[in-house]
Amino acid sequence: MAQAPSRTSVLIAGAGPVGLALAAELGRFGVPCVLVEKRDGAVRVPKMSQVSLRNMEFCRRWGIADAVRNAVWSENHPLDFVYLTSLRGRELARHAVPSYAARGRPDLSPEGACHCPQIYFDPILARHVRGLPGVALRYDTVLSSFEEIDGAVRATLVDSRSGREETVDADFLVGCDGTAGMVRDALGIALAGEGIVADSVNIFFRSPELPSCHDKGWARFYRSIDATGCWSELIPIDGRELWRLTVFDEKGPACAAADYLDRMAGGNVPREIISVSRWERRDCVATSYRHGRVFIAGDAAHQCSPTGGLGMHMGVEEAVNLAWKLAAVLAGWGGEGLLDSYETERRPVALAYVAMSTTAFRAIAEIPGLARESEAAVGAYIGARLRGFSVGDEAKIGYDYQPSPICTDAARAEGAPPRPGPLRPGPLRPGLRAPHAWLADGRSILDLFGRGFVLLRFADEPASAMLAAARSRGVPLIDAFIAEDRIASQYGARFVLVRPDGHVAWFGDSFPADAGALVDRARGAVSALSARH
Repeated sequence: MAQAPSRTSVLIAGAGPVGLALAAELGRFGVPCVLVEKRDGAVRVPKMSQVSLRNMEFCRRWGIADAVRNAVWSENHPLDFVYLTSLRGRELARHAVPSYAARGRPDLSPEGACHCPQIYFDPILARHVRGLPGVALRYDTVLSSFEEIDGAVRATLVDSRSGREETVDADFLVGCDGTAGMVRDALGIALAGEGIVADSVNIFFRSPELPSCHDKGWARFYRSIDATGCWSELIPIDGRELWRLTVFDEKGPACAAADYLDRMAGGNVPREIISVSRWERRDCVATSYRHGRVFIAGDAAHQCSPTGGLGMHMGVEEAVNLAWKLAAVLAGWGGEGLLDSYETERRPVALAYVAMSTTAFRAIAEIPGLARESEAAVGAYIGARLRGFSVGDEAKIGYDYQPSPICTDAARAEGAPPRPGPLRPGPLRPGLRAPHAWLADGRSILDLFGRGFVLLRFADEPASAMLAAARSRGVPLIDAFIAEDRIASQYGARFVLVRPDGHVAWFGDSFPADAGALVDRARGAVSALSARH
């Protein structure tokens, strides 16, 4: 006799960093979820090497920022960008970036970007997720099929070790199963964009001797330039003996990994090649992020060049954006339009980030070759156009959820000119990440966010109507009076309503006449059509 399906609120397919981040956020809200991963959970290849400033803010929220920061990289290693003919060859240009120890605390955030490759980051996040009540993390478990039935998603899971099948009913399914995952394909969602940008190669290897074979010192990137142009970059993984060489575009017949390593080093160096993976560097974004009760996030929703470190960065942002909306709907206070806002807010950001990643990759890969230009000319080109070229922290926290059906844009309603694009930081406005500031008690103002809505009051005026409107609708709202002129001046408004994901829902110098209408919009109870009028 067939067993009755088991039940959960959210089923997550794919336990990479995005799936783990989604489980971490849902666990904070007390939402039961099952996270399944077809692999055994071991992360053997460091696909990403740095956790962005914004992602570190989320790690701070989850209580793992210290573990990530201290996982592997020496805080005293400089983070330079070095352009050279080979490690044993000549240095053409350098952009000096201070070590974490020398850099100190950034102004933009209570956290800074952190070198923590995926082989270290994923296990830290997985340990955290395993400790959350109501969250089940299951490796060696394949999502083989799913369908929407009776107001739920019915999924078939297969234990890849025993072959045993089981059925799970979930209120929602989220596909965080990567570029080759089955969720997007099963939904028939297409990808749009340039497609393949380059055919790249990653060589992961061990060489304790490599740092002593050259005179360039520690850096975060060593980019090699020869007669053909800038053809590769070398990244230290653990700051001791593990390295990853990425060949930007393998044109023509494939070369042996050993030949690439010799070319990069300027001669033979003792090494152990751990893995070689050939992959397609892509530029594409899904045409839709949702179908009914099923969503996609991370590499299932977009694929980009890793140049600039935006892949995991935007995937984790998507997880945080979606989690509070799922939690709100499951708790009964989220409106019908709340889940639609996930695609409305996140897809434009993905389009901008993917385009930015392709531009960043081409700027580096198109450095002229030494067959055409002198070393001095190439060095001058880098200095003038690419010195330290990277996607900065401002772009990684300046993404803007406007137009958004759940954010009230008073400035636009009053006829202000259109604002800059979705990655331009600037003055406070609805849709932006609420800016960091240090409170008198030593906390960041960002530490107030993440459990529900927060009403920041920089004026000692009671918010009775707002609190009552939220309470009557079951919306969690924390009233935070901050009597610090310095922060009030930074925010530039007397009252600011901040969403659970840390983005501004509304601000103003007086409370609206209809507090209920504002709360309804923020919780997605106003349709996207009516929200535009």
